Amino acid sequence: AMKLQSPQFQALFTPGLRSVAELFEKKNYELRIAGGAVRDLLSGMTPQDIDFATTATPAEMKEMFTSAGVRLINNKGEKHGTITARLHEQNFEITTLRIDVVTDGRHAEVEFTTDWEKDAERRDLTVNSMFLGLDGMLYDFFNGYEDLKNKKIRFVGKANERIQEDYLRILRYFRFYGRIAEKPGDHEPSTLQAIKDNAKGLAGISGERIWVELKKILVGNHVNHLVRLMYELDIAQYIGLPLDGNLEEFDRVTKNIQDLCPKPMTVLTSLFKVKDDVTNLDLRLKISKEEKNLGLFLVKHRQELTKAAGPEPLRPYQDFIMDSREANTNSKICELLKYQGEEHLLRELQEWTVPSFPVSGHDLRKMGVSSGKEIGTALQQLREEWKKSGYHMDKEELLSCLKKL
Repeated sequence: AMKLQSPQFQALFTPGLRSVAELFEKKNYELRIAGGAVRDLLSGMTPQDIDFATTATPAEMKEMFTSAGVRLINNKGEKHGTITARLHEQNFEITTLRIDVVTDGRHAEVEFTTDWEKDAERRDLTVNSMFLGLDGMLYDFFNGYEDLKNKKIRFVGKANERIQEDYLRILRYFRFYGRIAEKPGDHEPSTLQAIKDNAKGLAGISGERIWVELKKILVGNHVNHLVRLMYELDIAQYIGLPLDGNLEEFDRVTKNIQDLCPKPMTVLTSLFKVKDDVTNLDLRLKISKEEKNLGLFLVKHRQELTKAAGPEPLRPYQDFIMDSREANTNSKICELLKYQGEEHLLRELQEWTVPSFPVSGHDLRKMGVSSGKEIGTALQQLREEWKKSGYHMDKEELLSCLKKL
């Protein structure tokens, strides 16, 4: 039996967790850490959020917490068996062990159980199906720890059954493959077959749920391999990707942006050939307005807006930002530079401060230009001069320029 005593594990024992553990112990209910947090701890990472599992029913937990005067946060989890308690400024999500009674490929009806193995059996992947006692004891019914050490991603039990319980698990398989597997192409043929046979089930999954998983895949490892797999296994069409995605461009761009922390949309746009591809993605996945605008921006400018030959390669991008009337053009241009693989220019742009135009209408009035129309025209001409100077001319130079004009 394996017992974990790592510093990351020890660090979980806040005053809040100690109090929770005490309450459960007093009542003889078992309490263990579950799922993703166990996987992270075994990988030597500090988990972002921690889920707990218990043999106590929601009613028993409510009774126990209420009589101890602990505040419960009502977040609608109760019908799935989750109670959220707040102690010492910390929330604890604790879920009763359960088995799926009926599943429709999207959600499950559950009933409660006290059998830890039965609960592990209904989880998606072996690396996500482990429990950790608060004494550090590992409970691992499906060789999840072995798989984690060997960087293998496998479904719990039969892939076909797991996928049919919730078709989103196809994308979760890809996401964890990108997080854990060492190299592309290390899949069990039977798993890929099960994914292909069930790809169509993704058509019934909401766009929002798909987009959450897809974004994580796009910024994980092996993204090129995984997206190609989506096309080979016939998944792409059910999740809003274009049927004839531009895989050559995708190859090029995924190499360009390897270490540049692109936004998911920046990576994805390389598959798109035309604006409609962005619109169709939005119809299927309900992406945010900002994401949609970034996609449209990249499709429109990725070819023409490129660096200048000569001593000022960044100038076309700077001019674009200066001419733009929109607030977040700067961040869009940064994504464009990542897309194009222009790492040096990206760094230069990130250090550049957008200069502000030094002349105002007030300055011109003081010089005796009175009509609004003339002021507008003059400002426009000065702006052009200023731009030609690389935004270096100051107020005096510009105003003396006006006298010449």
